[in-house]
This record gives sequence, structure tokens and C-alpha cells, in this order.
Amino acid sequence: MMKETLNDREMLTDALSSEKFMTENYNTFTNECASPTLMNEFMNLLSEEHQIQHDIFSEMQKRGWYPTQDAPAEKIAQTKMKFSSSSN
Repeated sequence: MMKETLNDREMLTDALSSEKFMTENYNTFTNECASPTLMNEFMNLLSEEHQIQHDIFSEMQKRGWYPTQDAPAEKIAQTKMKFSSSSN
């Protein structure tokens, strides 16, 4: 029986997907935590997972496997105004 192996792109895509899932769960656990000590631990884990997720994203972007577009300055200004007016 022949084993199939994942290529680099598939492995990074899987890792990024897993990290997104983990940060989603850690965020929920942190929000629902009654113990301040446990909440701090989840916050540390959440921060570490976000860093790992960003590192994977950056590597994929560097290799051209996760292209992004810069937002136009006008859209950025509109978004800033939208959120600054809603927070007042």
C-alpha cells in the first residue's frame, strides 16, 4: 500500500487552519473562564497561538501561497471613522 504525503503548501495550509481553530477555541475558553489564574493561562496560550498563526501566514504569504491586497487609503479612513464614531 502506497502512502500519500503532503507537500509543503498542503502542510502549511493544514497548520494554518489548525491554528485558526485553536485560537477560536482559546478565545472562547478565555471569555468564559471564572478563574483569573486560569484566564491568564488561556490568555498566554492565546497569544502564543496567534503568534504561531501569524508566522505560518507570513511564510505562506512569502511563498506566494496566501496573496493579499493592500486596502485603499480611502477604505481605511472610512473604516476608522465608522469604528471611532461607534465607540463614542
